[in-house]
Amino acid sequence: MATVDNIFVKTMKLIKKVFFSQTVLCIAILAMLVSCIFVPIDSEYAGYFNFQTLATLFCTLAVVGAFSDIHLFEIISKSIIIKLKNLRYAVITLVFITFFGSMILANDMALLTFLPLGFFVLDRTDNYDSMAFTFIMQNIAANLGGMLTPFGNPQNLYLFAFYEIDNIEFMQIMFPTFAAATVMIIIICLFVKKTPLELKRDDNYKFNVKRTVIYSCLFVFSILIVFRVVNPFVGTFVVVAALMFLDRKALKIVNYPLLLTFCCFFVFSSNLARIQAVNDFFQEVLPLNTLLFGILSCQCISNVPSAVLLSHFTNDYRALLQAVNIGGCGTLIASLASLITFTEFKKHNPGKVGNYLAKFTAFNLLFIVVLYFVATAFM
Repeated sequence: MATVDNIFVKTMKLIKKVFFSQTVLCIAILAMLVSCIFVPIDSEYAGYFNFQTLATLFCTLAVVGAFSDIHLFEIISKSIIIKLKNLRYAVITLVFITFFGSMILANDMALLTFLPLGFFVLDRTDNYDSMAFTFIMQNIAANLGGMLTPFGNPQNLYLFAFYEIDNIEFMQIMFPTFAAATVMIIIICLFVKKTPLELKRDDNYKFNVKRTVIYSCLFVFSILIVFRVVNPFVGTFVVVAALMFLDRKALKIVNYPLLLTFCCFFVFSSNLARIQAVNDFFQEVLPLNTLLFGILSCQCISNVPSAVLLSHFTNDYRALLQAVNIGGCGTLIASLASLITFTEFKKHNPGKVGNYLAKFTAFNLLFIVVLYFVATAFM
């Protein structure tokens, strides 16, 4: 009996430890399992998973790990600290690198690339208190930076093709919201104090030109998976094979729980779209206010699945396009890019998750409210 009790206690401690270390993953698994009750597993499950996204995510995480192992982010962050000299300019630079990077790389990849840079700038100058704000603004910048162009975000690309929207019309629809988002990001970042940046730790790492060139080629190769230039399975094989030879450690430190979280949300959102009651609900309410209910949908099933689901219930593509871009702000699952930011912050600040979530919610709600009224005014 004592042995059984001991095993039970140890098991409960392990479950508690796993839950607190991987809270989002546990919630994702639970949501997935509940959705499976309503939609039993069948042949359609095989089509749930976006292998392009998963392959790109895995490859980028691996390559970013390889960059970290040659201390590239520390070297770049040192240059930023020396040139920019104060915290406000550094934060603005980090946020807008992410903002414009998302136009080219898409939001997920922009965050995977530039969040580590933000961490090293703040870490090397002992500005840990600014990390939550910087990460949150980088996250918002990544979600909103790509809204102006059809290829800036996955949901844009889908709706652009589904409704056969003209390029010029697309940019005309999105420009007022894009401009408002840009102005908001600038104004909020200007509240950061001009605290002088002082390099507290300098490890004098040497720039490894050869490895940097090779890893940069692998990074570009990974991004090409998003644009369907490279097959996701071929791309993954090439990156894994290269890193097996060059840096096996980079493959070991890939955030596999994050990949599993994405898989769980793919199942959850796809199952939700197959539930008849959900379909009936959107068919009834979406014509009342496509913009509002589109934004609310993103908060529950993320913006890309919302774009796919809601496109079958409305011809108001102008409102829907705005909704799935604005709706990327909000909850942690409104855009899966937000999960990347949360995971990265938690890795460096495990004891400050509550503070981060409070600030994350406040800033994202502010952007949703303001951009909602801007979009309404120009529709």
